[in-house]
Amino acid sequence: MTEHPTSHEGRQPLAARPQERTRPRQQDAAAAAAAAAVPAPAAAPNPGPGAAAVADAQAATRREGDRLRFVGAATRRIARGIDLDEIVLGLCRASVPTFSDAILVYLRDPLPVGDERPVSPFVLRLRRSDRLRVSDEEGGEAAVGSETERLRPLVLDPQADLMPAAELCEVQAGGALAEVLRGVRPVFGDSAAARAALPELLGPGRSVPTGHRAILAPLRGRRRVIGAAVFVRGTERTPFEASDLLVAAQLATHTALGIDKAVLYGREAYIADELQRTMLPDSLPQPTGVRLASRYLPAAETARVGGDWYDAIPLPGSRVALVVGDVMGHSMTSAAIMGQLRTTAQTLAQLDLPPQEVLHHLDEQAQRLGSDRMATCLYAVYDPVAHRITIANAGHPPPVLLHLGGRAEVLRVPPGAPIGVGGVDFEAVELDAPAGATLLLYTDGLVESRLRDVWTGIEQLRERLAATAQLTGQDHAPPLEALCDDVLDMLGPGDRDDDIALLAARFDGIAPSDVAYWSLEPEDAAPGRARRLARRALSRWGLDDLADEVELLVSEVVTNAVRYAERPVTLRLLRTDILRCEVGDDSPQLPRQRRARDTDEGGRGLFLVNRLARRWGATRLSTGKVVWFEMATRGQ
Repeated sequence: MTEHPTSHEGRQPLAARPQERTRPRQQDAAAAAAAAAVPAPAAAPNPGPGAAAVADAQAATRREGDRLRFVGAATRRIARGIDLDEIVLGLCRASVPTFSDAILVYLRDPLPVGDERPVSPFVLRLRRSDRLRVSDEEGGEAAVGSETERLRPLVLDPQADLMPAAELCEVQAGGALAEVLRGVRPVFGDSAAARAALPELLGPGRSVPTGHRAILAPLRGRRRVIGAAVFVRGTERTPFEASDLLVAAQLATHTALGIDKAVLYGREAYIADELQRTMLPDSLPQPTGVRLASRYLPAAETARVGGDWYDAIPLPGSRVALVVGDVMGHSMTSAAIMGQLRTTAQTLAQLDLPPQEVLHHLDEQAQRLGSDRMATCLYAVYDPVAHRITIANAGHPPPVLLHLGGRAEVLRVPPGAPIGVGGVDFEAVELDAPAGATLLLYTDGLVESRLRDVWTGIEQLRERLAATAQLTGQDHAPPLEALCDDVLDMLGPGDRDDDIALLAARFDGIAPSDVAYWSLEPEDAAPGRARRLARRALSRWGLDDLADEVELLVSEVVTNAVRYAERPVTLRLLRTDILRCEVGDDSPQLPRQRRARDTDEGGRGLFLVNRLARRWGATRLSTGKVVWFEMATRGQ
């Protein structure tokens, strides 16, 4: 996540200083500015008045051309920066040593991010470029001060020529510094205004050393002054000329506008990242028969936030829906669309629709959001009782299944078209989900980058999972959390172009011996038969201590189902670390708990369920509903 540029907490202040050598790509600009700063060679003896005038005009034209080329190169270097540090360092690199021997850059602390009213007095903080860490020109990251970037700290000391500048400066309203900043135009350091303003900026008792030349240039953004830059030349250099004020003004203007851009960019990235994180699950559920783990990794700071998401949704019958998706694009809009699609997927899941139908409705929703709103999505439903998983895909990278023996396979799932294309059918496949296997769902940021295509990345992921499993052993599955961390460790320095969402599911399943299932005709005798069947199953499982309470609750729930059902009522008991009872019927009307009056003969069934059960709920299905409750077993 890109650090919010208005906050300097944890940062070291920064400034720029002389550069020991010039990079090859800077040599032309350096030579141009040096030519502009050195007087033209003397003309040949007795050239005549006309020839001298022509030579002077040509020299002036060359100097003006050199200045224009330098300003063009410098502003392009500044404009290449995206974040605040890159822009400040771009100004430093462009100015030192070509235009000046040293530079001080002061910025408001904190920088304004919107239309908030300016604070007076405001504080300027020295930005020290020797403490910056930025990406170098070739795309790698290098610390300033290393062999890659030789910049020495600026010292402004009367005895040693230079002495340290103050890190902070409080600009007083009506003071000399405030007047210069308000005037916006750069001024020479030996002008009356600058002589009064510089000590205030540099700190009490500090000034530009004798013999040095300086230009004080205010940095004004789109709405207000955001800082100041001080360009310093030593005694060996040609003093600044009047035309150099125009150069300083150009550098200051482009830097200030770039800083404004960086602040707004960082603010938008911060909001988008926060929006994305708030729309992701705070925690994963703990459904019966499956263990879950997840990871979300935002893109590198040079990229923008995307719309990756994952979800795990408990379904009736102890099943669970596993979802992973990726909205195309990188912006706040992508994050907002992701939130809408995730909410829609949760709503559709509660209707217990088949995976292909869920994707079909998501496709329709994406088209309603806009013609260019597209996303990839993979939707899977795991049934721990049947040990099967049903998967439908909408243009998403295929999942990888890691078997208990260490074999990792890329599942053959029809790829389908992305959500939002419209007019396409989605196909679901049903596959075995053996106990102990681990299913890995992920977004393309994990397997695709500038350095590798998606299928190469998928094969690398498969090999990584297999290698991890081999280290664990043939009879043991690797710990789920450690497995997620190990998968993310496969990412290289150039693989962080996109967000990564990762969802891992370890299939424990429910053994057939721990499941009891019956179908009951909707008749008056059904509640009594349900009580007898439940007591018999509990006795077989050694849970006789729960028999009385479970009989009572089963009777109440089945009685309510028989009252409205027209088709057979289903009763299922599942024993894991808890006891779960599920009663299904064909009536879509969900029961509601209410407080019965003293004269009412009914209405107390759900009150008893609420008091005696550990948890209970009701879920509407496409064919009716399921009412369920859970009881704690011994030691729970």
